[in-house]
Amino acid sequence: MLAAWNQRYEPVADNLALSALVAALPVIVLLGLLGLLRVRAHYAALAGLATALLVALLVYGMPVPMATAALINWALFGLFPIGWIVLTAMFVYDLTVATGTFEVVKDSIAGMASDRRIQVLLIAFSFGAFLEGSAGFGTPVAISAAMLIGLGFRPLPAAGLSLIGNTAPVAFGAIGTPVLTLAGVTNLPVDTLSAMVGRQLPFFAVIVPFWLVWALAGRKATLEVWPAALTAGVSFGLVQFLVSNLVGPELVDILASLASIGSLLFLVRFWQPRSIWRFEHERDDAPPTATQRPEGPGAAIHRGSDVLVHTRQERQRAWVPWVMLGVSVLLWGLPQVKGFLNDIYSASVSVPFLDMKVVRVPPVVAKPSPTAAVYAWTPLSATGTALLFTAIATMLYLRVRPAEVGRILLGTLNRVKTSLLTIAAMLGIAYTSRFAGLDASMGLAFASTGALFAFFSPLLGWLGVALTGSDTSSNALFGNLQQITAQQAGLSPVLTTAANSSGGVMAKMIDAQSIVVAGVATGQHGNEGEILRYGFWHAVALGCLMGVLVFLQSNLLSWMIPA
Repeated sequence: MLAAWNQRYEPVADNLALSALVAALPVIVLLGLLGLLRVRAHYAALAGLATALLVALLVYGMPVPMATAALINWALFGLFPIGWIVLTAMFVYDLTVATGTFEVVKDSIAGMASDRRIQVLLIAFSFGAFLEGSAGFGTPVAISAAMLIGLGFRPLPAAGLSLIGNTAPVAFGAIGTPVLTLAGVTNLPVDTLSAMVGRQLPFFAVIVPFWLVWALAGRKATLEVWPAALTAGVSFGLVQFLVSNLVGPELVDILASLASIGSLLFLVRFWQPRSIWRFEHERDDAPPTATQRPEGPGAAIHRGSDVLVHTRQERQRAWVPWVMLGVSVLLWGLPQVKGFLNDIYSASVSVPFLDMKVVRVPPVVAKPSPTAAVYAWTPLSATGTALLFTAIATMLYLRVRPAEVGRILLGTLNRVKTSLLTIAAMLGIAYTSRFAGLDASMGLAFASTGALFAFFSPLLGWLGVALTGSDTSSNALFGNLQQITAQQAGLSPVLTTAANSSGGVMAKMIDAQSIVVAGVATGQHGNEGEILRYGFWHAVALGCLMGVLVFLQSNLLSWMIPA
């Protein structure tokens, strides 16, 4: 029987700085190959995974059976539920494209807002936030990026803007899962943590819509649509603050995103920008004139001299699959529904050679703690199953022939097959690093900054999301470390643990898992490095801004910390 193994956090010459540098090698290899050398994502992921294994075995001394079990367990997690979401989300999208209904959806969106800047606010920010709140785990990026592609966005902006937009809602995503996880690992009151996160992220909910449009169109074009950006951000941020502080974390994103969508659609019924912004490649066509510009939902859509008019019945029919998608992911995300489906069938498998065998030790935790490693097989309650249900309902509703369904499904499988391998390898890197203790070495390096830890605490969460691709996983990873370090540094544990989640969301646009999902959705397999470069400096800048806010909340704005 394999004995328990205690993690070591300073294995290189008993020096934390050197150990943290060596621990960062898998990430350096992965991002370096992707972003600098432009290596294809699956090759970069496999190289990063090989590096993580070598460091875990040769430097940290992790037993071979444990390292192998960690790799296999989390590679399986990459395929299910993450890969399952990607596959089924793309299948739903491909069905609507193949049946022609997405063209009607595209034209009706253009009827509400023909300006590309408002479209990106509506889809990448507001609708993406609804999907994040309902499902999370890659769903918003996959669906939003695919919709932007369908609307006529080029692949790189569609992917990059969907990733940037998927920031402010992430800490309350999947019915509040990240905050609930943070409360579970720290034993801090969930309502208190929810309130603290709700006093950090609303500032960025206001900033991100402007940031999105600036990244798309530049400063001058952003100023032209400031009413739309302000409406989308303030409506979301205000509801996010109120619900997180007065109700709790579960429904924050769903209610805030519905408020943002409703407010933005209400605004564009009565206000439109003075000029319609389009991409350079679209400007060869004659721009819409004042008489051509759509005046509201259902208006004619003009492209040069062409006019496309859809009947009300056609528009309703085209939107039904997307309404079903929203309803299904919302229902599947409710704890009561998840519990009911898991009661019907679910299974938990203790991972051999790993479950309760890896022991985390101080100062990462207060006392030595064995780490659980259980693979949860929940095929009925998985978000991907909700998307599969949507796909089946769409086939029946649109009366797609079985032969056509088979052709579409084979096309979807062919499109995502290599990306599923990549996602599995990415998760293998993340959790091999976690169980070997590489992540803890890097976290302790941040924690050693003393009085400046208030600034670095959200960047520790940022690092956790960059490593694992999940704010929930980052909170499970570093929540205890944030709490212990805050107590040692004389800071509020509520502030720093909440900052782990709030800061982590800013790395969602560059974590490898999200980049691969965005690449699949926009048909950019092999160009993941371009997507990484598109979002990298945005992620760094937003993470540092969160660091500044948390630093101010630790002293000048300490009245913002809930009791």
